[in-house]
Amino acid sequence: MKQEHQPAPAAAAFKNVKEVEANARTRMDKVLTELQNEMAHIRTGRASIGLLDSIRVESYGTPVPLNQVAQLHVPEPAMITVQPWDASTIGAIEKAIRSADLGLNPSNDGKIVRVPIPPLTQERRRDLAKKLSHIAEERRVGLRNVRRDANDQLKKMLKDKLISEDDERQALDAIQKLTDAQIGKIDQAAKAKEKEILEFK
Repeated sequence: MKQEHQPAPAAAAFKNVKEVEANARTRMDKVLTELQNEMAHIRTGRASIGLLDSIRVESYGTPVPLNQVAQLHVPEPAMITVQPWDASTIGAIEKAIRSADLGLNPSNDGKIVRVPIPPLTQERRRDLAKKLSHIAEERRVGLRNVRRDANDQLKKMLKDKLISEDDERQALDAIQKLTDAQIGKIDQAAKAKEKEILEFK
């Protein structure tokens, strides 16, 4: 998913340094939340209902998220079960999972869809680790964009004499520390996920 760069509100919208910092923190937290959501969709060898989050099922002519038409369970580490609320949707559910390009091969017994999670090949693990690395880098860029916007706002506030040079220096320092801490969280999350991808048997 491409990282959209949302420009921050114009500097005039901020009355003081605290508001600039709070806005930067909120936007950075959003970047981390997006990373967590994307990482949930990356397969490891372990079954997780998060794998099926992106799947939409035709229900009365409208594509709806899978979890709105069925109950999902992980009864064992290499199996997901999908129990439709309405048995007539079972074929559509199986088809949606099969065509979702996740490398999954579901089957149903008329009541429940079973989705075995096949073990990952070494090559597939490497591909997934590469994809993860790319997603994490996009999110780091997202954080740096937020930092740049905040710094620009602070410079403008200084120019407009809304804050002193000391205020600006302290705020730039605070924004840098926040950015470093958030990048650290991305690195940590990506490392843990990569370990899961490469090590789980």
